[in-house]
Amino acid sequence: MAFLKVAGTKIVDEDDKEVILRGAGLGGWMTMENFISGYPGCEYQIREALAEVLGEQKAEFFFDRFLEHFFAEPDALFFKSLGLNCIRIAVNYRHFEDDMNPRVLKPNAFKHLDRAISICAKHSIYTVIDMHTAPGGQSGGWHADGGTHIAYFWKHKDFQDRLIWIWEQIAEHYKDNPWIAGYNVLNEPADPHPQHAALMTFYDRAYSAIRAIDTEHILFLDGNTFATDFSKFPDNAGQKWQNTAYAIHDYAIYGFPSSPEPYEGTEAQIERLRKTYERKRQWMDRKGLCVWNGEWGPVYARKEYDGDETEAINEHRYMVLKDQLEIYKKDRLSWSIWLYKDIGFQGMVHVSRSTPYMQLLKDFLRRKHHLAVDAWGKDDKYVKHIYQPIVDLVKSSVADETKLKLYPPIWSVDERVTRLCRTILMAEFMVNEWAEAFRGLDEERLEELAKSFAFENCIEREGLNQALREHSSIP
Repeated sequence: MAFLKVAGTKIVDEDDKEVILRGAGLGGWMTMENFISGYPGCEYQIREALAEVLGEQKAEFFFDRFLEHFFAEPDALFFKSLGLNCIRIAVNYRHFEDDMNPRVLKPNAFKHLDRAISICAKHSIYTVIDMHTAPGGQSGGWHADGGTHIAYFWKHKDFQDRLIWIWEQIAEHYKDNPWIAGYNVLNEPADPHPQHAALMTFYDRAYSAIRAIDTEHILFLDGNTFATDFSKFPDNAGQKWQNTAYAIHDYAIYGFPSSPEPYEGTEAQIERLRKTYERKRQWMDRKGLCVWNGEWGPVYARKEYDGDETEAINEHRYMVLKDQLEIYKKDRLSWSIWLYKDIGFQGMVHVSRSTPYMQLLKDFLRRKHHLAVDAWGKDDKYVKHIYQPIVDLVKSSVADETKLKLYPPIWSVDERVTRLCRTILMAEFMVNEWAEAFRGLDEERLEELAKSFAFENCIEREGLNQALREHSSIP
């Protein structure tokens, strides 16, 4: 078996036959996320808090068992049954090194990643290794696991040096594995420099470092500002970065509670979907480069939070999903929907409400939702009035309105207040409460909680999976 490669605008196999990668992101696993895994704040915070409550040994036992159960062979079998052929595996840099012991590879760094890649290969599923977090945080999002809205990765060269070193370890470890489609070098970077100078320098360095070890695997490079902006990428990118695809993230506003109107699939709405998507990829189209949609997909209503409106809301979201798939089909686009598994908000499968984990945290999760502590797909109708005075104060205190537009530009004043006041400040005060739910539990009980995430304890989201099944078989 030979490696996949980029040829012009396409991904091809050893016979130069086009391969369209259609799959999903394995998020919430080697990069845990609050809305996926059911906790407040960032992964490093809940890991520290649980170690404080249970002791380091028992906390590590729980997280290791969580990783073992979250993705296993039944997951790959189900994935393959839908006709999908690629899983994007989101990884946290902390699996490879410790902040207090940088550039020293952890003994079990590749334990679970090796297992997942091997399982996928056994069932003819390609994988993409996605560096979802970077030392210091490559963005101010919770998913960068930095605990702050400041992306310090761009401010300290040593953070960048460390990530280069990590990629060297990964490249050395996997350079001979053709079932790995490639390396997604950095998820959703947010370099505030007007010319994206730090990101371009980092990509140059990462390319050189990886290619010195591994000349075969495709590199997937995200655009700046959460994989949406390629305007400052070099004109000669196609020549200087060989065997490279460029990753957009194409989330549609109609797929979220903040949608300006219910989605009915009107000509105007479909045109808005299409134009937003085309705007994100226009630089690659002008240059004749390969595009990969690394993340996209709606979120879904939940009966316990949305009541009788749940089914109707989700029917509209499935319409968004299907219309996006139709747009992608016309371009023969490779894509990776976000996401495979979670606790019920966006995943292709989700943990059953009757499992020990969901029962233990049921009341906590309801309150977290009510307080809109998570930023992703938030519905802040219960608390918006509380934070509105802060928004108003900021706006009224800045004389020059243009100074209200800070980087990243997609964060309005309202969104910055959300990020700082709720997803950082409120979440920080709820972290210990989440951990306290585990106090006094023995390993048998911790195993039960971790096993809640096993495929056998999950429920399939049939409307979503049927749409993916129908589009996975398109030649």
